[in-house]
Amino acid sequence: MALALDSDTITHGIQLAVAPVFLLTAVSGMIGAVAGRLARIIDRARAVEDRARAHPDLMARAAAELAELRLRGRLANGCIALLTTCAFLIGLTIILLFLGETTAFQSSRWAVGGFLSGVVCFLLALLCFLTETVIATRLLNFQLLEPPTGP
Repeated sequence: MALALDSDTITHGIQLAVAPVFLLTAVSGMIGAVAGRLARIIDRARAVEDRARAHPDLMARAAAELAELRLRGRLANGCIALLTTCAFLIGLTIILLFLGETTAFQSSRWAVGGFLSGVVCFLLALLCFLTETVIATRLLNFQLLEPPTGP
């Protein structure tokens, strides 16, 4: 595998490999957002467990909420796993694109496969994120916010 030392070839390789970096930026932002949601899910679960221990009469309602929090936590974990896999595949794509441009290594099919696999992981992560947020908003009980009656 000979390394091409032509500066135009190397410049083009860098340009080609930099394009997927924008997807990595989106992935890192999503990981931050989902990690924040996961932290709030864990904090809420701890609060519900503490409240249930202090008031055993609330155990049934606490168990139902904890089941939903567990599902939300699993979705958030799955989302983070998919996003991490996406980032790995996009990083691999960048390496393959650069190697394919600067050496005789034929990597275009591998690069396409890695990039498409990364995009599929990103889309699946978005579905996990959407599902988790839908479940989270189902917990909201707006009936408690009835306007006061009388003076």
